[in-house]
Amino acid sequence: MFMSTFSRYGLALFLGLLIGLSTTMGSRVWADRENPLVSLPLDELRTFTDVFDRIKRDYVEPVDDKELLVSAIRGMLSGLDPHSAYLDESAYHELQTGTSGEFGGLGIEVGVEDGFIKVVSPIDGTPAYKAGVQAGDLIIRLDDTPVKGMNLDDAVKMMRGKPNTELTLTIVREGEDKPLKITIVRDVIQIRSVRSDLLEPGFGHVRISQFQSRTAQSLREELDRLRSANGGELKGLILDLRNNPGGVLNGAVEVADVFLNDGTIVYTEGRGNGSKQNFQATPGDVLQGAPLVVLVNDGSASASEIVAGALQDQKRAVIMGERTFGKGSVQTILPLVGGTAVKLTTARYYTPIGRSIQAEGIAPDIKLASLRFTRDELASIDTVKEANLSGHLENDTTQEQETQGEGEDETAASEPVRDDTELALADYQLYEALNLLKGLDLLKGRGNAD
Repeated sequence: MFMSTFSRYGLALFLGLLIGLSTTMGSRVWADRENPLVSLPLDELRTFTDVFDRIKRDYVEPVDDKELLVSAIRGMLSGLDPHSAYLDESAYHELQTGTSGEFGGLGIEVGVEDGFIKVVSPIDGTPAYKAGVQAGDLIIRLDDTPVKGMNLDDAVKMMRGKPNTELTLTIVREGEDKPLKITIVRDVIQIRSVRSDLLEPGFGHVRISQFQSRTAQSLREELDRLRSANGGELKGLILDLRNNPGGVLNGAVEVADVFLNDGTIVYTEGRGNGSKQNFQATPGDVLQGAPLVVLVNDGSASASEIVAGALQDQKRAVIMGERTFGKGSVQTILPLVGGTAVKLTTARYYTPIGRSIQAEGIAPDIKLASLRFTRDELASIDTVKEANLSGHLENDTTQEQETQGEGEDETAASEPVRDDTELALADYQLYEALNLLKGLDLLKGRGNAD
């Protein structure tokens, strides 16, 4: 049994074009030493066509030429790194839809690890987030379909779908004895990248869930809202980048610039044209030097690591939490004919002092694990003090201090006091970040007084 006439002539034409291109390129190799063009590996291409021929002749079932060539392209790209991929028409369309900020799906950022789909982070407020999916979870099944060895694009296709339809994830989670099954109802994912709240008078909290082109503008709007609610400038701010999977590079640069007056934010280096870039801060720290604490964890990736790295290197913020994910590469979408595209890793990015984040991440200045306490556990932390001891001496200045304090600062006394226990129970890392922020503000005030 032989290849069809079309296939044989098609392959002959394909190989002939490659050889012709190789000859043309060979004549130019010495003409442009700044951008050398290497001749094509003809022996390997002959092997490729031989394998193609054998599959067409001997495989147990007929295989379409286009399917074989697309599989070869996917193999080339998947062999480079976990983030390079071939996007067919459907995948390219879904990518464009996803970056628009609205699509139907679960609401998780995923990657590949050891042949399984790994959750980089759930997106705030989405079905996956509400169902309890966590950063670091390994997805081993989508409904009844094993994902071992599955192409990442195919897995994403299965996870996206019409709103109000169900998908069951089988998950392996560190610390769990057996796989977990989580059923999630798909919904329209509308990503609001910035949220904020006033934790205490003077101290704000801004959560960025993903970096989009308008994130910096949204951040400024939220900071204006916090200042208005506070009745004046903030004493300090917590920038929460936990479980932020990244997003648009320019969005991260602009967010870092919000808190910096000058200096390098990030620079990139690669081999292609335009892959070397250097991003500088512009004057205008919106907090006017007020203390800044950045919360990160192992789900903080890519663009969020750019922000954390820039603020850490520029000594503008204290980074608190866990070591970040470690994605220090830049992907470029290169459109192809027929509505397809290639997502190709084209550069590495570096922090202002030249650190590569790739596979290393950002180490926090203050390590703080993600902990949860019950009310009883928090109560048990209380210690015995002198005042609790039977027969303790009374303080001989207490009465005098109380008398002197009568009638003073009635406005301050009437302000509602936030219950620290409730914040500690809901989010212990945020609770500790607030304590650190208040300490930094106190230290800054004492420095000004001196």
